[in-house]
Amino acid sequence: MIALFIRAPGDAALGEVPLPVPKPGEVLLRVRLAGFCGSDLNTFRGSNPLVSYPRIPGHEVAAVVDRVGAGVPDSFRPGMPVAVSPYTACGACASCRRGRPNACRDNQTLGVQRDGAMAEFIALPWQRLHPAEGLSFRELCLVEPLSVGFHAVARGRVAAAESVVVLGCGAIGLGAVAAAAFRGARTIAVDIDPAKLVLAHKAGASHAIDSAAEDLPERVGELTGGDGADVVIEAVGLPLTFRQAVDLVAFTGRVVYIGYAKEPVAYESRWFVQKELDLLGSRNATPRDFDGVVEMLRQGRFPVDDAVTAVAPLESAVAALQAWHTNPLAFTKIHVEICGSDR
Repeated sequence: MIALFIRAPGDAALGEVPLPVPKPGEVLLRVRLAGFCGSDLNTFRGSNPLVSYPRIPGHEVAAVVDRVGAGVPDSFRPGMPVAVSPYTACGACASCRRGRPNACRDNQTLGVQRDGAMAEFIALPWQRLHPAEGLSFRELCLVEPLSVGFHAVARGRVAAAESVVVLGCGAIGLGAVAAAAFRGARTIAVDIDPAKLVLAHKAGASHAIDSAAEDLPERVGELTGGDGADVVIEAVGLPLTFRQAVDLVAFTGRVVYIGYAKEPVAYESRWFVQKELDLLGSRNATPRDFDGVVEMLRQGRFPVDDAVTAVAPLESAVAALQAWHTNPLAFTKIHVEICGSDR
C-alpha cells in the first residue's frame, strides 16, 4: 500500500509499505481522509523534538472499518465510519492511575512517536475508535483536532454565561472557541489574522479582537465590565501570549495553556497570588471530549467547510505540505484524500 513518509527534515515522499494485519483486539481501517496537524509541519521542518525519522505522519483520521481481528466487539462491522483517538496509555503511570490517560507519561501519538495514518490502511486497537455514523468524512477528520480545544474548555470548567477569551484561532483555538460557545459561554476570540477571526465568529465567538489593530487589555476590559475574563485559554505558544493570559483573566479566574512556548516565559508572579488564579495545562483529549465534538458536529454547529482550507489527493500530499511550510498563514486545515485501493 501507499503511504506518505517524512524521511528527514524538508524531505517528504510517497512510498510502499506492507499492508498491516490486525492483531487480536485490533481493527483494520481503510483511511478515507487524514489531516495535517501543526506537529506534522514541525516534523517536516525538523523542529519536532519528539519525532524520529523516517516517520509516516497523520493523527487526524476519518476511516471505515475494513475487517476486525479476534476479540473485537461485534458492534464493529465492515463499512462502519469511525474517528480515531491517536494516543496510547500505559495504564500504570500516575496520570493513568488517576483516570487521566490523555496525559499518560509514556503516550505515543500516531504520526509522532509512532507511524501515523497518512497511509491507505492502518490497524489500531478497537478501544481507540469512535463510531460516528451520520457524520461526513470531513467532519470525522475534524473530530480529533477539535477535541483538543474541547478538552481545554473542560479543564477550564467553563460554564454557561461565563466570559472566555481564546488567544489564537488556529485549528486548536477554533476548537476551544466552539467548545466554549457550545457550553453557552460568551466567547471572545483573539488573533492577528482577520480571516481567522471571521471563522471564529462562525464557530460561535460572540466577539472577535484583532490584537494587532486593537488594544487587547482595553478591549477585553470593555467586554467584561472591567473584570477581565472568567477563563483565558492560550492556544498560540508564545511567551507574550502566556503572559497576556494572566493579564487578561479576572481575579479568581482560570488560565488554561494548550500551546507550548518555545522559550522560557518570564512572569510577574505576584498576579498568581493576588488574583488567586487556577493555572492549568491541557493535553490531548478524552473520550468524553470526542463525544462532545461528535454531538456538536451532528447539530451542525461548526463551520466545517470554512475550516478546511484545502483538500489534496494523496499523490499531491507532498506538494500540500510544502505549500503549508512556505506560507503557513494561508492554511487553517489541510485534508488529504486517501481512498484505499481494493485488494
